[in-house]
Amino acid sequence: MNFDDYEQLPTTSVFTNMTAGAIAGVLEHCIMYPLDSVKTRMQSLSPVTKGSTIMSTMTTMIQKEGILRPVRGMGAVVAGAGPAHAFYFASYEYSKNSLAKISPHQQVSYITSAVVATLIHDAISNPTEVIKQRLQMYNSPYNSVIQCMKTVYRTEGMKAFYRSYFTQLVMNLPYQAIHFSTYEFFQNKLNKDHHYNPPVHMFAGGAAGAAAAAFTTPLDVVKTLLNTQETSVGTTKGMTDAVKKIYERAGPLGFFKGLMPRVLYSMPATAICWSTYEFFKYVISNRGREFNSPAAAAVGACRTKAGTEVAMKASDHHTPGHRYVLPVVNSDVEIASGSLKPRELPAMSGAGMYGALNLNTLHSDSSATRQFDQRCNT
Repeated sequence: MNFDDYEQLPTTSVFTNMTAGAIAGVLEHCIMYPLDSVKTRMQSLSPVTKGSTIMSTMTTMIQKEGILRPVRGMGAVVAGAGPAHAFYFASYEYSKNSLAKISPHQQVSYITSAVVATLIHDAISNPTEVIKQRLQMYNSPYNSVIQCMKTVYRTEGMKAFYRSYFTQLVMNLPYQAIHFSTYEFFQNKLNKDHHYNPPVHMFAGGAAGAAAAAFTTPLDVVKTLLNTQETSVGTTKGMTDAVKKIYERAGPLGFFKGLMPRVLYSMPATAICWSTYEFFKYVISNRGREFNSPAAAAVGACRTKAGTEVAMKASDHHTPGHRYVLPVVNSDVEIASGSLKPRELPAMSGAGMYGALNLNTLHSDSSATRQFDQRCNT
């Protein structure tokens, strides 16, 4: 497959976008999950996390809570990231391609499509985000994803899983608008033909993630407090209440707690996500194109026609002038049937032997057959 054959055009199907998106989402979250745990811990208002750095937080988590502590809650992410990212990328691509037909303004199309993708993605991912962050917190009372889900539902009801949904939308709508616009900007500048270009996809994805994460960190801190409901600060009822508590406890700089790990998480995470997504979209779409290509259709038609003619002629096993050939190399065995002649065939694979059995079992020396062979070969 040639990289130049791939373009980011509406020809990629919804199935292709969903499959590539699901793989990209799971891979991104699994690889970067430990750093996400550090980010969540550093955003906590607990005095234990005050003055912590990325390395000190990671070291403390491992020393005091076990080597697997940084990956605790990953199961919830894996369960939610696949379907969330599948609909996320599929809805974005579909909206972008649809809007491109009616609006000449690309940036408007990118931002509008990002809004649509975010609304769908967050509705799926918000419950898993709640479970994940509660398991990530210091001195978490939950031992597993299932226990956390059951306990939260029993004690706080279904609304607990969507308590931060509005805040998450307020954060993610500008985040995704910046994210997709930045990614498309670098794509249009560095990859004008929109061919499959791994270095550009990775660079554009990393730049998009870093920019979006940096600008939206304050809202991410608010979201974390709403999701975790830290007992040290009491019940946090909504976005306004969360903003007040963060300001009272940590001042203006409290809204930038976890900025560095968030950027360090988002930059490689989005680079991995976009490059993985573009790779699988390239592979799946091109395999589909090869399978349905005109060349493949012509070969199939030729084989079908050949098989039909051979089958018709094979009805008479004693027709003079026909010869039967086994698909073997250097066959010097002559089958006793009329004036049969030996024929040498090149070495072949299983697929070649299958083709030989279909096409070369019966051969005719007639001029009509030779003309047909010439047509197929051309």
